[in-house]
Amino acid sequence: MTKQTAKRRIFRYLHIFLCLLSAFRGDSYVVLNYEGGYTKIVVLTLLVLLLSHWLDLYGTRLLKSRREMHFRLLMVPGITAFVLAGVSYFQPDLLLGNGASAIGLLISTVALFGWWLVFTWIIKLPILVERVYVLGTGERAQRLVEGVRNNPELGIEIASWTGKIEGAITHDSVAAHLMEVVREQRVHRVILAMADRRGTIPTQELLDLRIHGVKVEEASSWLERVSGKVEVEALYPSFLLLGEGFRRSALFGSIRRVMSITVSLTGLILSLPLFPRIALAVRLDSEGPVLYTQTRVGKNGRLFHVVKFRTMREDAEAASGPKWAVDNDPRVTRVGKFLRPLRLDDLPQLWSVLKGDMAMVGPRPERPEFVEALSKEIPYYSVRQIVRPGFTGWAQVKYKHINTVEDAQEELQYDLFYLKNASIGLDLLIMFQTIKTVLLGRGA
Repeated sequence: MTKQTAKRRIFRYLHIFLCLLSAFRGDSYVVLNYEGGYTKIVVLTLLVLLLSHWLDLYGTRLLKSRREMHFRLLMVPGITAFVLAGVSYFQPDLLLGNGASAIGLLISTVALFGWWLVFTWIIKLPILVERVYVLGTGERAQRLVEGVRNNPELGIEIASWTGKIEGAITHDSVAAHLMEVVREQRVHRVILAMADRRGTIPTQELLDLRIHGVKVEEASSWLERVSGKVEVEALYPSFLLLGEGFRRSALFGSIRRVMSITVSLTGLILSLPLFPRIALAVRLDSEGPVLYTQTRVGKNGRLFHVVKFRTMREDAEAASGPKWAVDNDPRVTRVGKFLRPLRLDDLPQLWSVLKGDMAMVGPRPERPEFVEALSKEIPYYSVRQIVRPGFTGWAQVKYKHINTVEDAQEELQYDLFYLKNASIGLDLLIMFQTIKTVLLGRGA
């Protein structure tokens, strides 16, 4: 959670709190302490925050589309108003009296627009923007330039890049262009994204710039920031051996295990009423067992069994053997087409999480036949097995379901990003994003 996000949450709580004080004045102490005022404020604040996350207002994609941003900003108080109206009809005692909820909603609307206007103004202030020169001409450098420009919250402005040089790319032309841009635009940072550096990279000029306070960095970490994945093509063993991240402490592992047990047990209890209904639907829709078991590869290559609700025909792999599911797969049953996008077929896997074969968050558990084949095709594929596979994961919320070797390599890049940056905060973000992805129908 960023400092900006934390400030927004505190701000929204405070403005609702102030609304209650102004509405009740002398009676505010009674309302807050004996009529659940604090709890009601927290619940209302959480509702606004959840709606803001659901509508992607904490991302930066909407900064370029003012009309869409305004529409979604209005949706937050609009949906909140419908919820409050329903509560007031069925349980009016749950609301803050004297019109405090309505006043809070009005102020919240003004605050939402005000905050975004201030935020978009602040991130564009020249004094807060860091100017960067990207040293490189290939596809990697171009992706970095586009990624930085598409993420204005980074506070980075591309002053120029080597791709703008006219004519042949030589050591002298690169050096001259770099020094000219630095001199004219006061560049703060140079990012190296040159594929072939032999004879082209201006080493002496970069040393001089570094001595004079200009930061010089490699492109990998910046590409991670803008894409949310680690590029396998540019990966070296030294990155895994000496790079930041990829560290696990006993305390971190214990906290993650407790969190996995708590969430999976809660999920099993809440979803238990769905089990007989799903089982009946599967049984009535097609012949075959309601549940099926598959072998998957777990932590350190240990094999374990997962149980899922059957979503394919019983003879789905009778002729072909193990095979990835494809888009519009004819083997998927009618009920399966409903269960799979909502991930209801995966609910029995919560038992695997509870047992310890899986974690709530981690790389997708893969079948041993696929792991063996992919390990031969994709470098560092086995690195995924240093942690327990997850019920959900960074790759699952950022990428589609895989059905080719190229998809598997793309998924691995997201898995490596997670393994490098794993934290309790990232796990919580992934779980929240999973819920949002399923509810909005973005799941694979």
